[in-house]
Amino acid sequence: MNNWNILGHDWAVELLHQHAARGEFRHAYLLAGAPGLGKRTLALRFAQAINCATPLAPGNPCGACRDCRQIEAMQHPDLNVIQAEAEGGTLKVDQIREVQRALILKPYQAAYRVALFLRFHEANANAANALLKTLEEAPAHAVLILTAETPEQLLPTILSRCEILRLRPLPIANIEADLIKRGVDAERARLLAHISSGRPGFARNLIDNTALLEMREEKLNDLQTLLPASRVEKFAYADKLSKDKEVMRQTILFWLSYWRDVLLCAAQSKLPLVNIDRNVEVEALAQQVNLAAAKQAITHLEATLEKMERNVNARLLAEVLLLDLPKA
Repeated sequence: MNNWNILGHDWAVELLHQHAARGEFRHAYLLAGAPGLGKRTLALRFAQAINCATPLAPGNPCGACRDCRQIEAMQHPDLNVIQAEAEGGTLKVDQIREVQRALILKPYQAAYRVALFLRFHEANANAANALLKTLEEAPAHAVLILTAETPEQLLPTILSRCEILRLRPLPIANIEADLIKRGVDAERARLLAHISSGRPGFARNLIDNTALLEMREEKLNDLQTLLPASRVEKFAYADKLSKDKEVMRQTILFWLSYWRDVLLCAAQSKLPLVNIDRNVEVEALAQQVNLAAAKQAITHLEATLEKMERNVNARLLAEVLLLDLPKA
């Protein structure tokens, strides 16, 4: 495969490729970066590279043998994928203990057992501490790969036992070109590339995910309506929003991207906007609120997301968030 058939992250692919080619890899890796950047894809390619039965060259998986195909589908007998039930959920200690029992066993089919812990920042304290024991005493035939949004979300003791790879967003032009190559028309490719904020996996998901794009449109319209709304209207919206935590979380993410655009406009930054289809209203709002107010809105939104992960009362969080929105 050329660059393991991955868009971008060339330095990370090369590092892991060299580890696989030489057979000198670490027993634990942490792939960090925003959702949709390609962390899971990179982890699976690495699992293929160390377990491919017929590699094209050392560290270069064929992608076609039984091992490669089963790993790609995340259905390999020597691959354990561990994650919270839903995004924004909690990864629990019982899940860690279950994989610990599997890792002790010799590989069934491939050369190495691989445990892939997706979104490990969602692990509760007991789960994180349980994994620490495995990291300290990992069997020679096991490789552990963790993904998280940022390394700082994990225990320092876990970080110290992992090779850390921080993945960055790709240039918007690269995402746009990839979407056009996949048959997306140029105007739509440009919009999706900006909405993705340089995240190839998220951009590709948006191609067919009309429901998410419709939800984005709806929630950004709601935000426009809420800015000048009365307290009564905001409380009513908060009640409705808090009834579904996943919808609330996604709504906050949409609003975060919007306020970051407002911040960029207020600061007269040359960085590209995410919501380019909303550029006129974003620029108008940036003229109505000052830089400090835009920053404060972002801080409140980020704090709300963090408190949601700690299971703080969703309705109370929604009410406080809406009351703290800058007035337009």
